[in-house]
Amino acid sequence: MSTYQYYLQSYTRGFLGFSTLSVMIQSCLGGLAAMAILMNGNSPLQMYQLFVAVVLCVGYNGALLSQQTAKTSFNLLLVSIFVNATLFIVNCFY
Repeated sequence: MSTYQYYLQSYTRGFLGFSTLSVMIQSCLGGLAAMAILMNGNSPLQMYQLFVAVVLCVGYNGALLSQQTAKTSFNLLLVSIFVNATLFIVNCFY
């Protein structure tokens, strides 16, 4: 069993608890990414990065509110966390 499958099964089994926890975590990470992006200015590149960060956070929250499958929500969570963490790191150290 792959690591992805293991975590997907765990997420599916405890969907209600994990979805609540993950909304808080990914929203905070998205807020940190937005803060770091805006600290570097307001050029079109920063506004595009901010757009991507906000769309990913809202997309995951919308997937939970619209009761998408656990796999869809989990995949959106992974993409949101990875991209927002990358944006945060790039904008903090660039």
